[in-house]
Amino acid sequence: DTWSESTPTFTQITATLKILGGDADVDNFLVATRSNVQDLEAAIVQLKAKAVQQKFDDTFVNGDTASDAKAFDGIDKLTDSAQVVSMGTNGGSLTLEKLDEIIDRVKTGKPDMLLMSRRSRRKLTALGRATGSGILVADRNQFGQMIQYYDGVPIGVNDWVSDAKTVGSSTDCSTIYAVQFGEGSLVGLTAPGGLQVERVGSLESAVERLTEAQR
Repeated sequence: DTWSESTPTFTQITATLKILGGDADVDNFLVATRSNVQDLEAAIVQLKAKAVQQKFDDTFVNGDTASDAKAFDGIDKLTDSAQVVSMGTNGGSLTLEKLDEIIDRVKTGKPDMLLMSRRSRRKLTALGRATGSGILVADRNQFGQMIQYYDGVPIGVNDWVSDAKTVGSSTDCSTIYAVQFGEGSLVGLTAPGGLQVERVGSLESAVERLTEAQR
């Protein structure tokens, strides 16, 4: 028989790139008087880099361009209602059956990560101990770091996944995200070289030197 012609359709979606960074001012007098104790400038730049990383972690989950035009939309906003596995009208306690269900919602294979809060990870660990099935294991990833795996899926923790979401009459709910990375899944762009640090120099209006960190 002849085949009926069918081709895929595409929806064009535009995402605006954003610059993430910040300024780190270092007091010249403190640098001069504390240089024998520690490298104050290096310590402040390191803390600024950590703050930039934490800002990205927060925006990655909770970003909303409707409330902050300088941000980008995070996975909480990008998730479609059809992708959500409900625990009930008023939420509910985590179960392994529900976790298996959300993993199965990823149609093109297992997710690359289960992203959750620390409280959710503790609950999952307790469920794994209670079953005694060995479905929850710890191993090293490709970077040599020890992480937990649930049924072969790495468990990631993000401190900005809220444990105080409102679902019906409950105000202590949280979300677990089954995330798959790659083309056709969740992707992102970053500038070459990652976080860039630029020393601007001394400020004219203050006895400080300015350093910028951005990505």
